[in-house]
Amino acid sequence: MHKPVLLDEALDMLVTDRRGIYVDCTVGGGGHLARLAGMLDQDAVIIGIDKDADVLEHTREKLKELPQKIILIHGDFRNLRVILKTQGITEVDGILLDLGVSSFQLDEARRGFSYQHDAPLDMRMNRAQARSAWELVNELDEEDLADIIWRYGEERFSRRIAREIVKTRQAQPINTTLELVEVIKRAVPGRSRRGKHPARRTFQALRIAVNQELSALQEVLPQALEVLSAAGRVCVITFHSLEDRLVKNFFRLESMDCICSKDIPVCTCNHQAQLRTLTKKPVVPGKEEQVRNPRSRSAKLRVAEKI
Repeated sequence: MHKPVLLDEALDMLVTDRRGIYVDCTVGGGGHLARLAGMLDQDAVIIGIDKDADVLEHTREKLKELPQKIILIHGDFRNLRVILKTQGITEVDGILLDLGVSSFQLDEARRGFSYQHDAPLDMRMNRAQARSAWELVNELDEEDLADIIWRYGEERFSRRIAREIVKTRQAQPINTTLELVEVIKRAVPGRSRRGKHPARRTFQALRIAVNQELSALQEVLPQALEVLSAAGRVCVITFHSLEDRLVKNFFRLESMDCICSKDIPVCTCNHQAQLRTLTKKPVVPGKEEQVRNPRSRSAKLRVAEKI
């Protein structure tokens, strides 16, 4: 069962007009979308986007009894502007981005997201795309592989892991998740395996790289700002520091009237603030939610309002 994270906190801040138009850019199991529908009048419109066709089809059945006009679209939120244009929509009142991996994806072993289940090395959210985790693990050179594991996983043993992967695949390809886990365990010193799973950061890094998650986030944030109506809000739930830093910096930049270097005595950028950040510090799950849903522990919510 998919458990939406920071459900009340996000939607209480998102909704400003009960008859408005809202976009859930990451429908997943539909938890946020269903609660959102319950907060809106029947003449409101909700656009739901997800790049995973299997998850979207499951959620479509789950949401079919809701009274609002709900339009579910199989697509990538990095194309937000185009997706809305195809629906004849130029402005929306709120945008939600929940950047966590759906529980359906994590728990369905054959998708290859989890280091707990044996499955083909896949990790594609959109299975129509060509490149999977298998190609990264078995085809990238050692330096590029190490860079991905370090940049997206912040794994301090990235070079040792990449070296062990290349050494192992010289004998035969690494085809499954648990085969990769064994390789990682050989590379990570025993003293560092206590506590969190030694493959956690490497799997995160590969998933981010396969699905181009950070570049998609960088692309969607300016589009969200563009399509928001005055006083419209964008709510972003992140699950690791790389995502959170991108959102924090974007909100900070677009909340400033001048972005010139401090060395320049007179403003020449002509930049004008377009956002007002509503969360000076990110909102995090309470202890009760963390106990109820351990996957929520790393979640952070940031919210901004268009001026």
